[in-house]
Amino acid sequence: MEIINGLGRRKAAVARVYLKQGSGNITVNGKDYKEFFPVDHVQGKILEPLTLVDVLNIYDLKVNVRGGGIKGQAEAVRLGIARALCKINEEFREPLKAAKLLSRDSRVVERKKYGKPKARKSFQFSKR
Repeated sequence: MEIINGLGRRKAAVARVYLKQGSGNITVNGKDYKEFFPVDHVQGKILEPLTLVDVLNIYDLKVNVRGGGIKGQAEAVRLGIARALCKINEEFREPLKAAKLLSRDSRVVERKKYGKPKARKSFQFSKR
C-alpha cells in the first residue's frame, strides 16, 4: 500500500498527515504523539477518527504540524487524519461525516479594532 496524505487546518495550525499500512505508530514532528501532546483530552482528539472507524492499530501515521497552539494543532491533525481515512476507504466517509470530523472549523480570532484595547472590549467609561 502506498502512502496516503491528508491536510488539516484549524485556527493558525496546519497539519500534513501521511498514512500507511503498519502497526498503529503515530509520530508528530518526529516525536511520539503522547510526548508531543502530553494532555490526555488532546490525545483523545487525535485518536477520535481512528477509533470511530475501528482502525486504531492498522495504520501508521506520520504528522507534520506547524503554527497555532496545542488545541488548534490537535484539531488540525484530527481533520487531516479523517480526510486521509476517506481517501483510503469511501465507506469511512459516512461515520466520519456523521461525527462532524470532515468539516473544517473556520472560527478564528477576531481582529483588534482601533480605539479599543481588544476586539470588542472597551476602556472603562467615566461619566464625569
